[in-house]
Amino acid sequence: MGLLGPRQVGKTTLALALARTQDHVYLDLENPEDRQSLENPIFFLRQFENSLVVLDEIHRVPELFPALRGLIDEGRRKGLETGRFLILGSASVDLIKQSSESLAGRIEYVSLEPLSGTEVGEEEIGRLWLRGGFPLSFVASSEEDSIVWRKNFVRTYVERDMPRFSSRLPTGLIARLWTMLAHNQGTMLNSARLASSLEVTSPTVSRYIEFLEDLLLVRKLNTFSPNLGKRLVKAPKIYIRDTGLLHAMLNLQSNDDLFRHPVCGFSWEGFVIEQIVGAVGDRATPMFYRTADGAEIDLLLEWHRTGDLWAIEIKQSMSRPPSRGFYSAIDTIRPRRSIVVCMSQRPYRIRNDVEVCGLFHFLREVLE
Repeated sequence: MGLLGPRQVGKTTLALALARTQDHVYLDLENPEDRQSLENPIFFLRQFENSLVVLDEIHRVPELFPALRGLIDEGRRKGLETGRFLILGSASVDLIKQSSESLAGRIEYVSLEPLSGTEVGEEEIGRLWLRGGFPLSFVASSEEDSIVWRKNFVRTYVERDMPRFSSRLPTGLIARLWTMLAHNQGTMLNSARLASSLEVTSPTVSRYIEFLEDLLLVRKLNTFSPNLGKRLVKAPKIYIRDTGLLHAMLNLQSNDDLFRHPVCGFSWEGFVIEQIVGAVGDRATPMFYRTADGAEIDLLLEWHRTGDLWAIEIKQSMSRPPSRGFYSAIDTIRPRRSIVVCMSQRPYRIRNDVEVCGLFHFLREVLE
């Protein structure tokens, strides 16, 4: 099994808790001594064929994948049980290409996301939005300690972690791009404008954004493009996935700082999208919809099993009703459900076909 997720999200803690229930060996592939023990990986790992082998930060030793393939196939011929290897990685499957190529049909991936609203409880939704879902940031004893942790996380990622994935990438430039994306949270991706600011080409910017996506730091939300004869906006929207990191990059330490900043609404939108996408998992495809004349849906879920569409309008509160653009969009698309999701709101209807509910209520419904 492969357990993937951003750094510091709790992969090692979870893996060790599982491993302690049985015979196991744990190897941290960022530790030179552990890497040295794998100079002859087949010989070394054969000694533990009846134990669980945990390989942490697998992307540090990509040459292990062919050896793992051979050992797994050898174990199958011997009748050994599955679940002998647990590999951990701080990147998406697309970045760990060796595993998808070498272990096809031999591995199942599970994503470990930052803390969710259903995990922390309804009363902590606001705190989760401000601090983000990384456990050490969320449980910090003060807002100051939390933002210091997040700023250190961002700096460490740039200075230490990004070069380990690709030494040829200009990490300083990617760090500038990451910060620029924070300032453009929730807006349409304009690669040409970003490229001009960074003095590189648009394809280069696109490649760097894909790298940030692979590191699970950025989400690109694509457009829903039905054949309805409408002039659609086709550029994707871009979000920093963890709002705690977003706020740290913008130096927003408190709720007062956040509520006074122009990014506030886009920050909440990105937070809700991450919460919903995390709850939905691979059961639906997330998208958004916007036409040239202003009809818009913040988040569309296309459910894989049924093909149904759910249209979701994201608002902090119902003090301002949904825009005419939302009603125009749902009248055109005619989704199976239309829902306005707020920070905290008892469920009710504002129209026969439009529901209103709080984020926690909606997440619990999706999970159930």
